Amino acid sequence: MSQDLYWLRQTPKWVWYSFIPYFGGLAIAYAGQKTNIRSWMGWGVGFTLAALALSSSTNFGTLVWIAQIVTAFALKKRYLIKTAPRGLLVPATATNARELAKERGKIDINECTKDDLVRILGLPIVYANDIESLQNEGYIFTHPEELSEIAGVPESHVRRIAPMICFSYNYQKESQFSWKRLNILSPEELIQSGLDRVVAETIVRERQIEGAYKSVIDVKRRTGLPFDSYRHIC
Repeated sequence: MSQDLYWLRQTPKWVWYSFIPYFGGLAIAYAGQKTNIRSWMGWGVGFTLAALALSSSTNFGTLVWIAQIVTAFALKKRYLIKTAPRGLLVPATATNARELAKERGKIDINECTKDDLVRILGLPIVYANDIESLQNEGYIFTHPEELSEIAGVPESHVRRIAPMICFSYNYQKESQFSWKRLNILSPEELIQSGLDRVVAETIVRERQIEGAYKSVIDVKRRTGLPFDSYRHIC
């Protein structure tokens, strides 16, 4: 049995403590405190107060006792997902990714680390390296399909992690990458910035034909110009 399946199939001790009459609800409150979910803490305290208030009524007291046990088992999986060690649970399917995202939040592709890509999203290191390289070059992802089209991540991988990812747009981050001037400056402005006329005209001509450049690598691939010819603007 894999580690992730073993983790999700275990039963935390607090679930068994919920069987304790009258005070078993505090086990649910404990789970809420561990996961920082206030509603669970409220339910746990509520069950405890209800059990004490109805202690003289066997029938109603039994109903409260059963309810707190059922609630504890219902919350068990969510608790295990929230408390799983980093890197243990990675999305195996899109459905699984939605479940993980609901409990642990989404991963921002434009702000995450390579470690996040590998240990949380479960991407192979080769794709994580490519995404990190594009991040460092200032490329800003805006849609899951770009992970395939730009970073080369297989579509099957993208479909699997799509519910668990999001894309922020950080203007301050974008402004740090001067290479993006290659997408907006005219030939004359590029020449004034120090580029050779032939280099400047080649960059602008290709940009006008095929659209904005997505990265420094994209500039090199599309223009065929050596990086040294425009290194100082990057």
